[in-house]
Amino acid sequence: MVVPMNLFDGIISSKTRIKLLTKFFFNPETRSYLRELAKEFNVSTNSVREELNQLTKTELLTAEKNGRQVFYTANREHPLFPELKTMVAKALGIDQVIDSIINRLGDLELAYLIDDYAEGKDSGIIDLVLVGNIDQYHLNDLSRKTERYVKRKIRSLCLSREEYKKFEPELKKRPHVLIWENNTSA
Repeated sequence: MVVPMNLFDGIISSKTRIKLLTKFFFNPETRSYLRELAKEFNVSTNSVREELNQLTKTELLTAEKNGRQVFYTANREHPLFPELKTMVAKALGIDQVIDSIINRLGDLELAYLIDDYAEGKDSGIIDLVLVGNIDQYHLNDLSRKTERYVKRKIRSLCLSREEYKKFEPELKKRPHVLIWENNTSA
């Protein structure tokens, strides 16, 4: 099955709503406020406010006041939460990255999505941190094939377990989402 460039086009007419759903449902840990979102999406605060109000009214997002700012997050208790999270991953092509690359690498221990995509920003470049004993040639071949399918560039940082332990403090400073873990590795 070929997934359209943006799964939500044609279903949801508001580009701002699509960006909000992507941001909050790809990485449910995300917390953002109105002006931050308007700046990130390069749209007016009024258009973001209108969509935030609608998504809050339908309880897809929760709002929490902290001082003068209202922070928004995905409502994990909403009955549609799992489906929306899956749809967003499909729209971003992350499901294909996992199926086409990560599941086929063999001696992989951990896989993280980092930076823009970890924040739910569809920048066109998917950055991965892969930990394990990885055949770089095989990874490059799988990445090229997957890039054509998801129409996004894939960049990978491959680390051994020892290199990962040194890199971990840096990783914790950056937006990151664990997308795969080999439960048999220690």
